Amino acid sequence: MTSSARPYRGIFPVVPTTFTESGELDIASYKRALEFMIDAGVDGLAILANFSEQFSVSDDERQVLTRTALEHVAGRVPVIVTTSHYATGICVERSRLAAEMGAAMVMVMPPYHGATFRVPEARMFEFFQRLSDALDIPIMIQDAPASGVALSPEFLARMAREIAHVAYFKIETAGAANKLRELIRLGGDAVEGPWDGEEGITLLADLEAGATGAMTGGGFPDGIRPILEAFRQGNRDEAFRVYQRWLPLINHENRQAGLLAAKALMKEGGIISCEAGRHPMPPMHPATRQQLIEIARRLDPLVLRWNA
Repeated sequence: MTSSARPYRGIFPVVPTTFTESGELDIASYKRALEFMIDAGVDGLAILANFSEQFSVSDDERQVLTRTALEHVAGRVPVIVTTSHYATGICVERSRLAAEMGAAMVMVMPPYHGATFRVPEARMFEFFQRLSDALDIPIMIQDAPASGVALSPEFLARMAREIAHVAYFKIETAGAANKLRELIRLGGDAVEGPWDGEEGITLLADLEAGATGAMTGGGFPDGIRPILEAFRQGNRDEAFRVYQRWLPLINHENRQAGLLAAKALMKEGGIISCEAGRHPMPPMHPATRQQLIEIARRLDPLVLRWNA
């Protein structure tokens, strides 16, 4: 799959944000992670996503991480920058800065804050309309359970049809495949990028439903990319075979290890110096980490030998 120009397709994994043991940004490790992921055959990258721990970095650090990533990648692959914020004006400003620095796309969750502060559809529409008016790059709406916001296929399709730069959708909710089918049916050509998320745990079903991209964890893109390639070429048996092989690791990341999985793999492979999240994020249970590494070693991913 090629992603050198729109429509962006293929695998765009999430880059982990690396910290030191004391919780400072580790920029040297961050650059090595970026380089490894490019070598692993990504079609593009996503930074400052939830799996990048975007919720634990300051606004100043966001700018440092965005500039570092875009300057280091230097156009070799497109970079999606997450710019989510509840306040429309802040999201717009974050997105403008990302675009000025060279982001290919911004990814944005609908405005939310806990279970109490919900935003009606009319205001959500205005939120994305104002964001689109401020940009000349595409917007990906992230439809994820973390927001607790219900986004119907009808509403998403309406935004695709009526808001100029809303063109990509990362669907991570329960029943993602059916939602993708309905979104594609209702949105037609306005849905430029129906994408899979949630670490690829529903990847085959989502590809069958029409997904053209996948935003996964960053630890083993060399394992995920051949699934998308085989499916794109019409070889569904091969796509199934490769997915079946990697599914234990995909499942362990999604259901057991979570966002620290990519960091643990990169630390084990000598790519990054520290795998910890920022306090108060708890460390991965040692037994969960051991099983993660044992599963990975059976598959021989690049992450465990890239720095050899």
